[in-house]
Amino acid sequence: MKASRFALFLSVLGSFVTLTVSCGGGAASASTPLTLSLSSSSVTVLQDGEPATVNVSIGRPSGDSNGVSLTVTGLPAGLTAQIISPGAGSSGQITFVSQSAAAGSASVTVTASDGQRTATADLSVTVAILATVGTSVNGSAGDNGVLNDFMATSFQPASWSDQFFIDNPQATSTLDALHSQHIRIQAVEKDVPMTGPDTWDFTRLDGMVNPILSVADHSPEFQIAVAPTWMDDSSGHLLPQNFSAFAQYCANLVRYYNAGGFDVNGQHYQSSSPYPIEWWGIFNEPNINGLTATQYVELYNQVVPAMLAVDPNIKLVAVELADFGSQPEDYLPTFVSQVNAQVNAVATHFYSSCNQQDTDQQIFSTIPNFVHDVKYIESELATNPALANVPVWVTENNVNADYDKGGGISACNGTPFVLDPRGTSAFFAAYRPYVFSQLSLAGVQALYHWDFNADAQFGEVNGTNDQTYLSYWVDYWLERYFPTPPGSQILDLTTTEASSVETLATVRNDGTVVVMTANHAVHAPTDNNGPGDPRTVVVDVSAWGSFSSATLLTLDASTNPTTGPTPVSLTPAPRMAITLNGYGVAFLALTK
Repeated sequence: MKASRFALFLSVLGSFVTLTVSCGGGAASASTPLTLSLSSSSVTVLQDGEPATVNVSIGRPSGDSNGVSLTVTGLPAGLTAQIISPGAGSSGQITFVSQSAAAGSASVTVTASDGQRTATADLSVTVAILATVGTSVNGSAGDNGVLNDFMATSFQPASWSDQFFIDNPQATSTLDALHSQHIRIQAVEKDVPMTGPDTWDFTRLDGMVNPILSVADHSPEFQIAVAPTWMDDSSGHLLPQNFSAFAQYCANLVRYYNAGGFDVNGQHYQSSSPYPIEWWGIFNEPNINGLTATQYVELYNQVVPAMLAVDPNIKLVAVELADFGSQPEDYLPTFVSQVNAQVNAVATHFYSSCNQQDTDQQIFSTIPNFVHDVKYIESELATNPALANVPVWVTENNVNADYDKGGGISACNGTPFVLDPRGTSAFFAAYRPYVFSQLSLAGVQALYHWDFNADAQFGEVNGTNDQTYLSYWVDYWLERYFPTPPGSQILDLTTTEASSVETLATVRNDGTVVVMTANHAVHAPTDNNGPGDPRTVVVDVSAWGSFSSATLLTLDASTNPTTGPTPVSLTPAPRMAITLNGYGVAFLALTK
């Protein structure tokens, strides 16, 4: 009896165990994990709404038919995921679509679950900007559709800088390689050659001017920045009663470089350089150096005829304004309405800050103001038929205008001076191309760096030893990709986002299409010389048909400032992706 009951118990137990295993959802399934794999660890989603798909594979024991569903968490705003779950099968699909997603990257988590078991995988999702390059010329941009914005650099001969070429004779090669046009020379302090009413000394000035004349286009712009000190008042401002004397001083400078020299007290003064100086700027930033708009135009109308009487072939750059606040509105109308002397270019100066504490975002946000002021200057010039076709030049540009005025004190704020490294860091590799593009599109025809041989705030090379900074290579390549003359045609371009990336497309006379992408995406609102945020731009050049070759050159935090970057060959395609991992610029060149 007991044996029979025990046999019956074993029989029932065996049936229960068999039932549990065969149903496929009990203890055996729970103890065997699901596996989840993705067809790619990353996906790029274009902002234009074009779908991007990732395939999902589920692993489980044979015979396991539990329904598996997929979920995606961590999606950035504006990005949706359309999911096809595996169910009882082994494969699924996730399709990402950007409805209004901002450009950038995010890590999302894909989860598979059958209600009892889960599996996860991380997926990197990049929302990419789509830049579509057209074949038509944008006639409303630049100089009637042509990018005529030449790159240049500047020097300030003074006691702190005028030994540069003497100490670094090889620097002429560095400067020559930059391909600058009309290099600007702003002599001040001890390099002003008129030392008294009847005394002259060009020794210090020649040590810098002669090497500059020997390189590049042999055609600098000599800005007569200040008056000899004996013409000034106690504040260092030119006295109106000395305007006539200043005009004669300027005329003698033209004689020195262009007309066989001049004589004073039996002494002959004449440049030893075989190259004359064609371009002359009349006074530096008169609006902050003691001259009202009325006084400046009175000075200009006296000086220019005196210089032209010596050499009628020279060309003149006017105003060279310290551009901030309402200065253009305060100065230009008077000049435009009252000037009666020759004007070949009107210039202004743009700096984004005079305070090193300003954030990266504050610096970048100033650039649209530059465009506004250029458009204003152009509109004012158009009111005078004699000036309507005069180009606008930007003869000084950099991130921060502040400097140590002595004793370690800020010239702008009266506080301890702090050098701003953003003039030579990866920040600059985003800043200068952004400025160049915006000003070129606005019609500016010259963009000058301030200044060539200086510290890490201002320089293109170290003012002590001629070592190149990253800023040197930024300007070096801007000049090469957008050479002028003859200038490039500006192409129609549409982008899905312009708030964090500046994109410029041109075609050169030889048919080469150049697309510049400058990433100025700020990582955090408080960043000051921060790293920037990664951005990917997909450049669509399909309207141009096929290309035979393509290169990509990138300048960013990884660029060696001594050797500079090297173009990398790519396989041309209708769509080509450019990724910048932070602040920087990339130049895509496509050849037919």
